[in-house]
Amino acid sequence: MDGISGRQAIVTGGGTGIGLAVAAALTRAGARVTVAGRREAPLRAAVEAGHAAGFEVADVTEPGAFAAALARAGHPAILVNAAGAAESAPFLRSDDALWDRMLRVNLLGAAAATRAALPAMLEAGWGRVVNVASTASLRGYPYVTAYAAAKHGLLGLTRSLALEVATRGVTVNAVCPGFTETDIVAESVSRIIAKTGRTEAEARAELARHNPQGRLVQPEEVASAVLFLLGNAAVNGRALAVDGGEVP
Repeated sequence: MDGISGRQAIVTGGGTGIGLAVAAALTRAGARVTVAGRREAPLRAAVEAGHAAGFEVADVTEPGAFAAALARAGHPAILVNAAGAAESAPFLRSDDALWDRMLRVNLLGAAAATRAALPAMLEAGWGRVVNVASTASLRGYPYVTAYAAAKHGLLGLTRSLALEVATRGVTVNAVCPGFTETDIVAESVSRIIAKTGRTEAEARAELARHNPQGRLVQPEEVASAVLFLLGNAAVNGRALAVDGGEVP
C-alpha cells in the first residue's frame, strides 16, 4: 500500500486479537513489523507465522520498557497502540487498584509508547499513530466505568496530539471497535456465564446485540480500518467507529 510499504512499524499488543490482525495486515501491505507485548509465546508465534518480522517483549505499563524496546527494534514510522485490557465491576465495587490497572494499560501505556516513538517521526517529517480505542470511548457502558473512562481519555489524547503535530507530517487517529472477537470478549463471555448462568451462546448473543448487524466485529475488519487511517494523510484526529452502526 502506498505510504506503508517499506516503513518500519510497531504494534503493541501484537501477539493476539486486534493487534495480531493489524500486524498481519501491515506485513501484507509491505511494512516491516515488530510486534510488542508482555508474553513471548504469542509474539514468537506471530513471527513464525509470517505476520511480523520481529518481536519485543515489553510491557507498556512499565516505565521505560517500551523506550528500551524501541532502542532494540529501531524507531518506527508507524505506531499502532493495540495493547489493552478490560475489567468489569459495579462502580461502587471498582477500587483504586482496578482504576489504576485500566488507566495504565489503556491510556498511560499508549501515551508512553507514543512519547517514545514520536520524536523520530517528527524528525523524519512523516509518521502515523493509530490508537485502538473502543466504542466505550464514544459512549458509556454499565459496569465498565474505569475501562470506559480510560478509553475516553485515549480519545482525548488522540484528538489533542493530532492538533499538536498537524503541520509536522504526522497524523494521530483512533479506531473504535464495538464488541470484537478477541480474548477480551471471550473473558467477558466467561464472566457473563459465571454470574448469570447463561449458556455460552446466550452470553455471546448478549454482547452481539449491541451491534445492529447482530454479530461480533472481526479483528480483520478493525485492521482494515487501521490501514485506511494509515494511508490517508488528510485524515487526522479522527475516531473511526467499527461497530456495524452502533454509535450514531
